[in-house]
Amino acid sequence: QVQLVESGGGLVQPGGSLRLSCAASGSIFSIDSMGWYRQAPGKQRELVAFITNRVITDYTDSVKGRFTISRDIAKNTVYLEMNSLKPEDTAVYYCRVIAAILSRPGVSDIYWGQGTQVTVSS
Repeated sequence: QVQLVESGGGLVQPGGSLRLSCAASGSIFSIDSMGWYRQAPGKQRELVAFITNRVITDYTDSVKGRFTISRDIAKNTVYLEMNSLKPEDTAVYYCRVIAAILSRPGVSDIYWGQGTQVTVSS
């Protein structure tokens, strides 16, 4: 299986910055993509950004130009650099990884982190 450990959430003032990290561990054979989702109270979970194993990235429109996703392949870690944060960015942020494990190298599954709270408020 694959375990995901997220860190970096917290409380920040509008206009501030935070950096989220998500480290994947376990019996990983390969990672297809890594990404971040978020869920605000009363809203559905939405995609924020993702990065593929070919370093193709995409972002939801509301964070383009403010957020940057990156990946350290050697560490199986994905980062989300969040700048110019707004109150509407407040949500629980979840890491999602699509990966294959050693016992089933031809099958990719989806794994989720436990979530980290990001609160943007003055």
